[in-house]
Amino acid sequence: MVTRTIERPTTLPSKEDSSLAQRASRELAKKQPAELRVRLDDGQELVLPRSATRLIVHLLTEMAQGNAVTIIPIHANLTTQEAADYLNVSRPYLIGLLETGKIEYHKTGTHRRVSFQDLVKYQEAAERRRREIMEELAAQSQAEDMGY
Repeated sequence: MVTRTIERPTTLPSKEDSSLAQRASRELAKKQPAELRVRLDDGQELVLPRSATRLIVHLLTEMAQGNAVTIIPIHANLTTQEAADYLNVSRPYLIGLLETGKIEYHKTGTHRRVSFQDLVKYQEAAERRRREIMEELAAQSQAEDMGY
């Protein structure tokens, strides 16, 4: 299995980039093309796969809203800081999750590395647990006739 680390930092799109992305995103949303063709400067035309077309539309929509976008290969190995940033938690909190075994990791020398797949697995499990807790609270509030 080939693993990679993220090599480029995420940057915010400029106002000009956001404006161009907004225009392109709207046009693609209106037309919903079955295939997307890209013409290179030398005149060569390429047909992009449908999955890439969906990804590009999503990317343009996010850029149009001024959001930075990072593409992470599923087999990427992240540093603890990158993993913490992805989960939107502090690095010390993430280290606690790693040390208690809630997220799997491995060491490269003395450095911890977290598989992106393991992060996604943890995030999905945490979201499922949050939903279960919310459903329990809603059921309790209805049983107690709390009015909300």
